[in-house]
Amino acid sequence: MSVSAVVVSHGHAAELRSLLPLLLPQVDELVVVANVPGSVDEVPAGVRVLRNTRPRGFAANSNAGFGATSGEWVLLATPDTEPAPDAVALLRSFAEARPRCGIAGPQLRFPDGSWQSSRRRFPTVGGTFVRRTPLRALVRPFERQRSHYLLDERPPEPVPADWMLGAFLLLRRTMLDELGGFDAGFRMYGEDIDLCYRAARRGWERWYVPAALVTHAYDRVSDRRFLTRRTLWHWAGILRFVRKHPERLRAL
Repeated sequence: MSVSAVVVSHGHAAELRSLLPLLLPQVDELVVVANVPGSVDEVPAGVRVLRNTRPRGFAANSNAGFGATSGEWVLLATPDTEPAPDAVALLRSFAEARPRCGIAGPQLRFPDGSWQSSRRRFPTVGGTFVRRTPLRALVRPFERQRSHYLLDERPPEPVPADWMLGAFLLLRRTMLDELGGFDAGFRMYGEDIDLCYRAARRGWERWYVPAALVTHAYDRVSDRRFLTRRTLWHWAGILRFVRKHPERLRAL
């Protein structure tokens, strides 16, 4: 079964110079969506570039990439990732063996090699309020919300996941078609949670596959600063998620 890769670049030409040579040998098709000028320079042979005439959100750009590809599997990667040589093969091999696996995610690591909490529980209202307000300076999320980040779970074998960071995900085309891809109403942040949540409600499995290793230079800007443009995007994503899935208001 073939794998198409989609990479959305928002001014990340420098990062693509590292990612594309690592990703290209692992997939059958590779498309870069260039969202703004400076998103891409020269690319290896075999890489197609879709250039936007105006900027769009991450979800809309990802959907455009999905629509421009044809593989049975779609690998969505952000420019700040670097997969190990066998990462995609390990994800595909595992997912193909499970007919209801719609999403498979790797073990993410920081550039220094330390483990990254990419597998998480679906968010709750109370936990989100702490993480996205000044309260997090008093009630430190990574200390008090260990169960949300699953900080005490580092499984050596594949395990089910509620949702995983959208930095590097293998997605089954059949599932994407059924769900209609990402919700393009999410500009940035929350679209990965929403996709996983809708997948779960349709009976699609989400699996964390730790043998597949990917380095992710995760800057966590919205975790370190208040009242930035990204913070506003994050809150917009949270509000959209709650409007779509009001039942989550009961999950305090």
